[in-house]
Amino acid sequence: MFYYLLKGFNISAVYTIALIGSFMLTFFGLKYFKRVLPKDQGREFAVNGALSEGKPRGAGLVFVTAFVLACALFVPLNLERIINLVLIYGAMLTGYLDDAAEKPWGELKKGLLDVVISAGISLNFVLHNSTSIGFLGTTLDLPEFVYFVLGAILVWASINVTNCSDGVDGLCGSLSVVTILLINMLGFGYGLVNMVMIMTLLAYLWYNASPSKLLMGDAGSRAIGVLLALTAMQTGRPVMFIPLAIVLILDGGLGLVKLAVRRVLKSKTFMENIRTPLHDHARKKLGWSDTQVVIRFVIIQLVIGYGAIYLVGMISG
Repeated sequence: MFYYLLKGFNISAVYTIALIGSFMLTFFGLKYFKRVLPKDQGREFAVNGALSEGKPRGAGLVFVTAFVLACALFVPLNLERIINLVLIYGAMLTGYLDDAAEKPWGELKKGLLDVVISAGISLNFVLHNSTSIGFLGTTLDLPEFVYFVLGAILVWASINVTNCSDGVDGLCGSLSVVTILLINMLGFGYGLVNMVMIMTLLAYLWYNASPSKLLMGDAGSRAIGVLLALTAMQTGRPVMFIPLAIVLILDGGLGLVKLAVRRVLKSKTFMENIRTPLHDHARKKLGWSDTQVVIRFVIIQLVIGYGAIYLVGMISG
């Protein structure tokens, strides 16, 4: 680990090397390895889905690998962090195998893998951290089993809403960067890890900006979803994940709610005037361009996120 070799150096210099190094590793990795990534087959059900046909997908394989390597080299590691990195990489690999498969994996198979990874992340957290959570100026002491269950649900939900939001060039990456920055404002338990992920995402966004040259695929979105939930748990205020990632949650989550309610109630009219994911509604119903969707969704997330952080600061202070 370079971190331990560089302990005598200025900490700011080490962090700078880590951040610039992770960006450059991702940037050039995507540039030279995109040719070996599987090609997207297009999505008939999505707005402008045909435009993605033939583009390299599964770019998460490259930027998540760069992220894990940078963390292994520059972040002080303990057992908890090693396990988390392994699980994040595992989430990426399961997503990549789905990206590379000739036929998409079934929902049951992907769902079970998500549950295993979510349970692993939550259990690892409970074994190494306090299960007390801050909420509206008070502290709630949760039993370990209760926290484990709620934590697993949080990770599972984060994986799925992040995955569902990856339907517009630049959207998932941009919202993820904003959400990580907002979470960082609450606590810095995973500060350098978060910033390394941001740098790898910025390098990815260089190629994914509209019109994109490649796509992150499930390999990227699932790993990002794991990290977002984990970092929210690390702040000691996991409930804040809701306002700090509200656009991701609504964009990706409403479709899941719509599908579940329709199946349970056997109703075809529930939310019939709202197209999901919401980014498709914005493009098809409101006439927004891809760039408008990204910028406006980011603005909404920043306004709500900063407002929530300010409100929490007033209540806690």
